Amino acid sequence: MSVLTTAPGATPADEEPPDTGERHRLTAVTGLAALSLDAMASVAYGPEAIVLVLAAAGAHGVGFTLPVTLAIAALLAVLVASYRQVIAAFPDGGGSYAVARTHLGRRTSLVAAASLVLDYVLNVAVAVTAGVAALTSAFPGLYDDRLWLCLAVLVVITAVNLRGIVESAKAFIVPTAVFVGSILVLIAVGLFRSEPVSTATAAGHASVLADNATTVGALLLLKAFASGCAALTGVEAIANAVPSFRVPRARRAQHAEMALGAVLGVMLTGLSVLISRFHLQPVEGVTVLAQLADASLGHNWAFYVIQFATMVLLALSANTSFGGLPVLLKLLARDNYLPHVFALKADRQVHRHGVLALAAVSTALIVFSGGDTNTLVPLFAIGVFVGFTIAQVGMVRHWRTERGPGWRGKALLNGFGGLLTGIAAVVVTATKFAEGTWLIVIALPLLVVAFEAVHRAYARIGERLGLGRIPEHPHRDRSVVIVPVSSLSRLTSEALTAAASLGDEVRAVTVCHPDPEDRSALHALERSWAEWDPGVPLVRLAGDRRALGRPIAAYVRDVMAAEPATRVTVLIPETEPERLWQRLLQNQRGAVVAHAVRRETDAVICRLRFRIS
Repeated sequence: MSVLTTAPGATPADEEPPDTGERHRLTAVTGLAALSLDAMASVAYGPEAIVLVLAAAGAHGVGFTLPVTLAIAALLAVLVASYRQVIAAFPDGGGSYAVARTHLGRRTSLVAAASLVLDYVLNVAVAVTAGVAALTSAFPGLYDDRLWLCLAVLVVITAVNLRGIVESAKAFIVPTAVFVGSILVLIAVGLFRSEPVSTATAAGHASVLADNATTVGALLLLKAFASGCAALTGVEAIANAVPSFRVPRARRAQHAEMALGAVLGVMLTGLSVLISRFHLQPVEGVTVLAQLADASLGHNWAFYVIQFATMVLLALSANTSFGGLPVLLKLLARDNYLPHVFALKADRQVHRHGVLALAAVSTALIVFSGGDTNTLVPLFAIGVFVGFTIAQVGMVRHWRTERGPGWRGKALLNGFGGLLTGIAAVVVTATKFAEGTWLIVIALPLLVVAFEAVHRAYARIGERLGLGRIPEHPHRDRSVVIVPVSSLSRLTSEALTAAASLGDEVRAVTVCHPDPEDRSALHALERSWAEWDPGVPLVRLAGDRRALGRPIAAYVRDVMAAEPATRVTVLIPETEPERLWQRLLQNQRGAVVAHAVRRETDAVICRLRFRIS
C-alpha cells in the first residue's frame, strides 16, 4: 500500500481549490490604483477651474477659493458616504444605473447608464489629450505630433487592460503613489512657508485677473462651485465596478471608496489653503498646480518631479474608464439593452469587448478633436453630474423603502447631495451650452433610444424563441443533407461520411457554368464520380452566370418546397490550414455558399472543418 505525503503547508492535489479567478481581481489598494486615477488626477484641474471662475471678480474673488473648495469637499463626503451605501446595497456593480433600475424605473436607469457611458468615454479622450498636452508643454517640438502621441498612449492603456484589471492596477500603482506622495509633500512643505519660495514659473506671463472687479455674487460662487465639481469625476467608478474586487467584494470596494474620499479631500483642501496662503494669481500659460509647486518647493528638481508625475497621471487616468465602463456594459447587456457580446468575459476576468469598444470610440473622439483638450473639456463632467443626481435620488427612495435604523438622516443626506449635484449639472450645462454641451444634450437621449431599440429587438427574439415557456417535445423528422462539391478529394469523402451520419438521405451537388472549360471539368468530375461510386447521387446544377451560391440556394428552396416535412441541411466542407496566414490562400467558396443559403433559405448550415497538419 502506498502512502501519499505532502510537504508541510502544501495542499493535496485532490483537495486543491478550483481557480475561481480571485487572483485576477482587485484588492482595496489595487482597486484604488485601477479605479481612482480619474479622481486623483482631477486635483490638477479642479482647483484651477475654481480659481479661473473667481478671477472674474479680481483678487477679492480668488479669496473665496477655500470656501468654495470646502463646499466641494463637503459634497465629496456626501458622495463617498452615499456610494458606500450603493456598494453595500448593489454589490453586483452598476452604480447609479443599478440604483435607478431598482428604485426609479427603467427609463431613468437608462438615462443614468447613458450619462455614465458618455462620461467614461469623454474621460478617456480628455485624460489622454491632457496628459499629452502637459508633455508638449514641456517639449514644444512634439506639439505637431500630439495626435499620434495621444493614439500611442491610448494603445498602451488598452493593451494593459486587455491583460486584466489587476495587471493595469499593478502597472499604474507606482505612478499613482508618486503623484499622491508628491502632492502631499507639496502641501506639507507649503504650510510651513509664509510666502512663496519662488515665482519663476509665473514670471513674464500675463495675469488673468479682472481689473477693478470686487463684487462676488451668488451666481459667480455657484458657477465656481459647479466648475470645481469637475474634481469629483471618478468618485462613482468604484461603485460601478464592485464585481472586479476580491471577496468580500463589497467590503473591499467600500474601503477603496473611503480611501479615495479621504485622499482626494485632503489634496483638494490642502491645495486651496495654499492658494489663499500664497495669494496666488492665475496667469496665462501656467497651471495653478505648477505655480503652487514653484511657490512651495522652489524651481528645482522637485518641481519637475511634480510636473512629470502630473503629466503621467493625467494620461493614465483614462484607466478609470477601462475599469468601470466594461462592467457597466456587462450589466446593460445582461438586461438586454446592449448586445450580449459585452457580457462575455475572457481570461483574467477581462470584458474584452467592452475594453475594445471603449478604445474604438475614444480613438474616434481623439481624432475628431485633433488631440486638442480644449475641444473636449466643455463636454466633460456633465454626464457624471447626471449620474450623481440620479444615484442620490434613488438612494432616498431606497431608504424610504427599507426604513432601517436612522433612515431619515440617511435619506436627508442623500437628498441634500442630490440637490447640490443637480444644481451643478444645470449650471454647467447652461454656462457651457454654447461651448459644446449641446452635443451631450442631444447624445444622451439618442443613447437612451438606442438602448430601447436593442431591448425591443431582444424582446422580439425572445418571443419567437419562446423564452420562459416550456417547448414542445423534440421529435425526429426525415432529413436531407446537401453537400456542395467541385472535385474529388479526401475532403469530399470526409464530407459525405459526415453527411451520412447526420441525415437520412445525402445528395452531392455541383454547379456547372456554360463555359467550355467548366463543362469539360464537369464531365471529368462525373466520370470520376461514377468510377468512385460513393452511393451518393451527384446532382448537376446549371448556373447561367458565374455565381456559385445562388444556384445552390435555389436548389435548396426547391427541395424544401417539394418536401415541406423534411429537414434540409447544407453541409459545406472547408479546409483549415495549419498556419493562420495560409488562410489567405483559400478561395472562400464555402463562405460564399453559406452566405447565399443563409440569406435566401431557412436551411440548416453546417460547415465542416478539415484540418491540414
